[in-house]
Amino acid sequence: MNRSAHQKSAHVTTRRLLDMKQGGEKISVLTAYDYTMARILDRAGIDIILVGDSASNVFAGHSTTLPITIDEMIYHAKAVVRGVKDESNRAMVVTDMPFMSYQLSGEEALRNAGKIMKEHECDAVKLEGGRVIADTVKRITDVGIPVMGHLGLMPQSIYKYGSYKVRAQQGLEAEQLLEDASILEQAGAFAVVLEKIPSALAAEVTRSLTIPTIGIGAGVECDGQVLVINDILGLNREFHPRFVRQYVDLNTVIEQAVRQYVHDVQEKDFPSADESY
Repeated sequence: MNRSAHQKSAHVTTRRLLDMKQGGEKISVLTAYDYTMARILDRAGIDIILVGDSASNVFAGHSTTLPITIDEMIYHAKAVVRGVKDESNRAMVVTDMPFMSYQLSGEEALRNAGKIMKEHECDAVKLEGGRVIADTVKRITDVGIPVMGHLGLMPQSIYKYGSYKVRAQQGLEAEQLLEDASILEQAGAFAVVLEKIPSALAAEVTRSLTIPTIGIGAGVECDGQVLVINDILGLNREFHPRFVRQYVDLNTVIEQAVRQYVHDVQEKDFPSADESY
């Protein structure tokens, strides 16, 4: 196997992500919350699987990401890590630290980050925020735990914002975001998610950093892109923001399959003789 082929098949690391940015190779990221989906994503060649606190919305049915707990995140992450290891073991697995698992103190943040890493052996954790959590990011990375940052629209702060509108459209907030991105890099973050900010600003942040940027609703100039798996598969009929591209309508496919199953059971078409013992 040549070096290039080996890199593409080997487990994705923070070093590999830096190489991808430097080489102009885009980074693909999707969320997953269970074993089966993790296996499919890893087999398909995804670079990073994010065990997102979006599980609070798409898996548990909450209206925000705030209710999900650290133990629930660990439960999902364990399943995802098993799925990756049982498949090609290529994808990096990053786990969101949920609301109030890192905001109270650096010591508690370090303890919770360590708990996440020890209990399911993921590759990294993700935190929302800029300069306010910089010391926490440094503390976590100093002990060897990789940290992905998150700026722009931060869902854990949704009650502060009051809406899911685009962030950093005005001069001061845009300047602060640029500074926050640099601060996160200096604190030791290996990458930063940029959510729902103007494309021009995302491009400027991307050019200013050595570490990769991962965009969601932030334009094509980011070093990579992330979306929620349920959204690209069309499993959610109620959520259609402009930054989501739906690649298939599984909601309709699954509903039709279930309707056919119900019909076959009622009409005694299932199970057939070949499907019985």
